[in-house]
This record gives sequence, structure tokens and C-alpha cells, in this order.
Amino acid sequence: MSYTQNLWIFFVLLFGIIAVPGMDMFFVMANALTGGRVRGLAATAGTMLSSVFFTLFGAFFVGVITKLAPSLITIILIAGAGYMFWIGFTLLKSSIAVDDLGKSNSKSKWSAFRQGFITSILNPKAYVFILATYPVFIQPSFGPVWSQALVMGTITMLTQLGIYGGLALAAAKSRDLLISNPVVTIWIGRVAGMMFIAVAALTVWHALSA
Repeated sequence: MSYTQNLWIFFVLLFGIIAVPGMDMFFVMANALTGGRVRGLAATAGTMLSSVFFTLFGAFFVGVITKLAPSLITIILIAGAGYMFWIGFTLLKSSIAVDDLGKSNSKSKWSAFRQGFITSILNPKAYVFILATYPVFIQPSFGPVWSQALVMGTITMLTQLGIYGGLALAAAKSRDLLISNPVVTIWIGRVAGMMFIAVAALTVWHALSA
């Protein structure tokens, strides 16, 4: 198999894992719905920054992590579940309407960016994907590890921009339709909160039963 074919297979798997609804997607859409296009794109940028972390993780530490997987992966899963639960609880108890956030400031944009990064690096799905794919697709015959990891990281960031950025723009567009009916936005946030809590519970169950 050639290097180009190798990258195409990686991209197909990557596209599938990013396109499946999860905590990153929920977070980006929630920010776009409540804060508009800028906050949605800020959350997307934070998620994209996490790709730098995962690229380093996959390139330099995957061998060590694989050996320590029984204990370390459990810790990662529980930490991610705790953060998901916190986000879900915050959304559940909030009563934020779209028109309340019409004049979002730089602090809210920075918060969306920062939380987008944290949410992504605590996403258990991302660690599972890295552990499952990087040892397979980074091959000595294709050149230095750092250059292969750089290409894979760039593909990841561009895919996140295409999927999450597109969803952020679409959600922000529909935001205008929700301004006149703030109750709908409140319930969207609460439903998203329940989804975060449900995913957190499933993650804990998976970590303890693994």
C-alpha cells in the first residue's frame, strides 16, 4: 500500500469519527445557537487546537500509553466523563435565551475557545481513535515519524474545520429564527445537557467494565 492510499484510509476513518455526533459537536452547536457565528467558530477553533495535542500524543507517546493502557485509559475515561457531566449539569440548570447573548463579548468568545479545547482533549473517543489508528498508519517505510504525524494532524484540523465549522455556521444561521422564541433555546440547552450527562454515565460504565 502506498503512502497516499494510507492517508486516504486514515481520512475516511477520521471523517467517520468526527462526523458521528459527540461532545465536540454538541459543544460547537450549543455555542453557535446561543452565541452566534463568532462563538461557534471560536469553539471550533478550540477543538482544532486540540489536534496539535493529539498529534504529539499519537506520535511520541502512543507506544508508552499502549503499555500502560489498562490503568491510564481508565483515568482518561473517568476524567472525560467528569467534565462531560459538569457541562451537562451547567446546561441543565441554565435558562439562557438566544437574545440574552446577542452582544457576546471577547470574554465569552475566549471562554468558548478555551472550553472547546478542554472538551476535546478530554474526549474519550479521541483517545480511543488515536490509540487504534496511529500505530497502524505511522510506518517507518513512509518516512520520519514527525513528518507523518504532522500530515495526519493537518488532515485532522482541516476535517474538523469543514465539519464543525460548517455546523457552527448552519446553527448560527438558524439562531436568528430562535430569537423570537427564547423558550425553544432554553429547552435545546437542557436537552443537550441531558445528552452530555447520559454520555458521561455511559463513559463511566465503559471505564469501570473495561
